[in-house]
Amino acid sequence: MASLLPISPMTIDVYTATGSKNGTLDLPAALFGARINHGLMHQAIVLQQSNRRVGTAHAKNRGEVAGSTRKLYAQKGTGRARRGSIRSPLLRGGGKAFGPRSDSNFTKEMPKAMRRAALFSTLSYKAKQGAIVGLEDFGGAKTKEMAGLLTKMPVDIGRRILFVLPEKQEAFARSARNIPGVKIITASYLNPEDVLNSRHLIFVGNAVEKAEQVFGTKTVRVKAKVKDPEDVKESKEKKAPRAKKPAAKKSATAKKSSDSSAS
Repeated sequence: MASLLPISPMTIDVYTATGSKNGTLDLPAALFGARINHGLMHQAIVLQQSNRRVGTAHAKNRGEVAGSTRKLYAQKGTGRARRGSIRSPLLRGGGKAFGPRSDSNFTKEMPKAMRRAALFSTLSYKAKQGAIVGLEDFGGAKTKEMAGLLTKMPVDIGRRILFVLPEKQEAFARSARNIPGVKIITASYLNPEDVLNSRHLIFVGNAVEKAEQVFGTKTVRVKAKVKDPEDVKESKEKKAPRAKKPAAKKSATAKKSSDSSAS
């Protein structure tokens, strides 16, 4: 069930490249203080997995199976059941009637507002669990240095860890790509599946600000201009009244015809 009240703003610990704690960071309430909707999160996960699915399974139907189209024996007179082609789905070695097809489409759609709400719900869920930490920066490019940093941070080694970068950093990616369970994405590619599958989320540098810039845009509502009653009254007075059309006069021929009919 979705929580009725929004989560209060939270703060996360920020660590340096040496693994020591260096202050805290306030998480924006627009991303990390949303209501947690489990049903919407599940719907978003199914959406991602279905859109990634490729229909490779394929079973041949009776038109694709090799074999003759000749009728096996006469329709009547044999005392046996009716039989058609040897490629019939009723026979062994025949085609499959309702098997999987390679042209199956598993694509699903979801409105943008629902996708954003699902992402905010997953981020808020992780923030409530205390699974988010910050990292100021990491200038190294060695896997040994990254592994040593993770041992000093409050994360479970061996569990899935998600690094969120403000932008692509090749050196950072090389230092962490060989560590089991570690995944790196940019802030603009945050998605519910990666967030929920990870045990810990580490925002590097200004990744939180970048995510707020990408996903936390506010809609601007323009208020309608209210007209002044005096201006409306003056505009009505300026309008001239419509002239009434004169009644059409009967012609002489029509008058004679009416008199003759009355007589």
